[in-house]
Amino acid sequence: MDGDTPVNTGVGAWPDVDLAWVSVRRMQLKLHRWASEDSARRFDDLFNLVYDPAFLVHAWERVAGNVGARTAGVDGVTVAQIDTRIGVRVFLDQVRDSLKSGEYRPSPVRQVKIPKGGGKFRSLGIPTVADRVVQAACKAVLEPIFEADFLPCSYGFRPNRRAQDAIAEIHHFTSRPISYHWVLEADIAACFDEIDHVAVMDRVRRRISDKRLCALVKAFLKAGILTEFGDRDQRLTGTPQGGILSPLLANIALSALDEHFTQQWHTEMGDPNQRRRRIRNGLGNWRLIRYADDFVLLVSGDRHHAEALRGQVSAVLAPLGLRLASEKTSVVHIDEGFDFLGFHIRRMRKRGTEQYHVYTTPSRKSVQNVRDMVRRKTYRSTLHEDLDGLLVSLNRSLRGWANYFRHGVSKATFSAVDHHAWQRVAGWIRRKHRITSRRQLRDQFCDRGWRFAHNGVVFTGAASVAVTRYRYRGANIPTPWTLTAPSG
Repeated sequence: MDGDTPVNTGVGAWPDVDLAWVSVRRMQLKLHRWASEDSARRFDDLFNLVYDPAFLVHAWERVAGNVGARTAGVDGVTVAQIDTRIGVRVFLDQVRDSLKSGEYRPSPVRQVKIPKGGGKFRSLGIPTVADRVVQAACKAVLEPIFEADFLPCSYGFRPNRRAQDAIAEIHHFTSRPISYHWVLEADIAACFDEIDHVAVMDRVRRRISDKRLCALVKAFLKAGILTEFGDRDQRLTGTPQGGILSPLLANIALSALDEHFTQQWHTEMGDPNQRRRRIRNGLGNWRLIRYADDFVLLVSGDRHHAEALRGQVSAVLAPLGLRLASEKTSVVHIDEGFDFLGFHIRRMRKRGTEQYHVYTTPSRKSVQNVRDMVRRKTYRSTLHEDLDGLLVSLNRSLRGWANYFRHGVSKATFSAVDHHAWQRVAGWIRRKHRITSRRQLRDQFCDRGWRFAHNGVVFTGAASVAVTRYRYRGANIPTPWTLTAPSG
């Protein structure tokens, strides 16, 4: 991939979806293998992969299958309109021609505000469908390369990794016999809004020497935002949340944090004897666990060791144009507990014993969020719906919420959430059907006992999801491209 070596998938005409997937995967395997074999290698001549037919077809499938496919960017065009009005192949021909000719320019993203909780709102940027496709193609090219460099302590927005892996690692390090009991829980202030473009591009160029691809990535960073009031906001920092490429770019920048603390771990704390010696000398040990812009540092030692890490974190973030959110950054003991990724993590005495264990449960905020969701679905304005439709909607939402938390100590919480949902549904039925007695409610709308059922649909709720233990996978989480790549 250095110099003038041409790279392509070998696909000339527009392939079908399956052939495109095979071609893209074959190329990604090569890219990942080359990047893994030489950490100093810089990749050139990648831009032609972005407009390669296989990569564009694969990118279109990713965009069309996304939940945001029905949402339009600043041009007002949706995936469905492209499919019915001009056809997918014609659309992809236009995108490919504009990329090859150098005429392609990203459009500003359309800004929307979504509720964040506590009366606050989060800004999302919605790119046009064309920009989404190009971003997806860029990601398909860049991700296998940078995944070779990303470190095991990072879990957010990475293939084959999830929030439960980060929670399992925290549980592993805070439990006996390791017992890291002090926690610096941290949050980066407005990470996606304030991240420095120069810092991001500098880290991208460590691996990518293709000037056209780097210019394309930079163009997405500089595309700007069209606000809800129709004003153009040309920002010098940030990468809009909602863009397909944004999480990867954020991870590329924030890997500076991973590298800093991982290097410390390997050089000063990697050996058990080193860690014991540091504790005897009053130095302490620590371990970083990061999920996108949320992270914790687990500390073995005293509170002042955790407090001192704030300065290290701030020093690493400053060149990236980032800073810690002081109101969301604090030092706590594991016995006090802390919230991370929707879970509450705390060491407590096991009932009936003198033994202490670390427990992970849904946080109060997460429980309140799901209760609010149930309240919205059973409000007076939904009385025009049928009961079976309401039950289907509630079951789907509660099951999805419970699946996220099923690896924690969540059984009692699931039952409490279901009880709240039952009360809300009962009130909804009484208002809709003017029912006053509990007997009438049970006889008309319950199939056995007090379980709601209507037209063959029964209320199953969160408790239908079994609570299971999550297996801690440590640093041995494979990427999608760790298989042996074909030669060539």
